Amino acid sequence: MRLTRIHVEGPLQSGKGVALPEQSGLHLTRVLRLDPGAPITLFDGRGGEYAGTLERDGKKFWARAGEHDPVERESPLSITLLQGIARGERMDLIVQKATELGIARIVPVLAERTVVRADEKQRERKREHWQAIAIAACEQCGRNRVPEVLAPHSLGDASALLEPDGLRCLLAADAESSLASVAQGAALPIALLIGPEGGLADNERRYALANRFVACRMGPRVMRTETAGLAALAVLQTVAGDLRG
Repeated sequence: MRLTRIHVEGPLQSGKGVALPEQSGLHLTRVLRLDPGAPITLFDGRGGEYAGTLERDGKKFWARAGEHDPVERESPLSITLLQGIARGERMDLIVQKATELGIARIVPVLAERTVVRADEKQRERKREHWQAIAIAACEQCGRNRVPEVLAPHSLGDASALLEPDGLRCLLAADAESSLASVAQGAALPIALLIGPEGGLADNERRYALANRFVACRMGPRVMRTETAGLAALAVLQTVAGDLRG
């Protein structure tokens, strides 16, 4: 039986109790109808997971961590997604599904054609919102290490965060090389740049190509921003990652 998985800030330690987030506790008891003493799985993002037991003290929810299982379900590829910020639920979907597909890091990019704009305080709130979505996706898909979601960056600042010797891919419908051929056998860190609705502006594309991004195509159709990155992640994981079977 697959047990309900809960992420906690931790650090977890076998035999020790840990407070559960209120939202998680309410979900376990009101939605899943679990009683105190029910078995659950706990993870803190530091590797592996723990057998746990749900407990309740008045209105507070907590769990006792049991035996540690060092199991990992991470991709052998370290992929950073530079995603032009999409509107509303589209960006939420991208973060959720990219986490399921094994992304290591997500950097939201404020591109020239990005519709969503925010001040510094709003950017941090958005980051916290997207990070929470990534955590929930890890709880669902079995990952024990949570991908980092950064606050929105400009394209230049986002590019500066990348490893200097990694593979950098820019999706472009008119590119000569396919993403699958460029990524074949790739073992280096990979960065994937996806434009927002409307795509990257010409000057942004020139900037990316001048900064070691390789233009790659992915079939004959033009995909929406919320489709392109996820399809590209599936290609990368199939060609060089953990979807190869």
